Amino acid sequence: MREKAIALKYEKDKANAPKVLAKGEGEVAKNIIKIAQLHHLPIKKDEDLIELLSKVEIDRAVPQELYKAVAELLSYIYKITNHLDDKKD
Repeated sequence: MREKAIALKYEKDKANAPKVLAKGEGEVAKNIIKIAQLHHLPIKKDEDLIELLSKVEIDRAVPQELYKAVAELLSYIYKITNHLDDKKD
């Protein structure tokens, strides 16, 4: 099975929902992951969510039926980001 990756962007002051910033398989997925790592962005592996989000076009908002799953992802990212920030202090 080929590696897949999705990059989401969420600006809560500008949009009601996150949008798909980039997506791809194989080499494209590896590049998305490499860019995230270079920018110290959190990465979470969730094959089921990737399958669902891969149907969303780039630069489109996450559909309402995926809000709960994406909210769980954002909550996870928020927790680990805050945990890392606490370690810096």
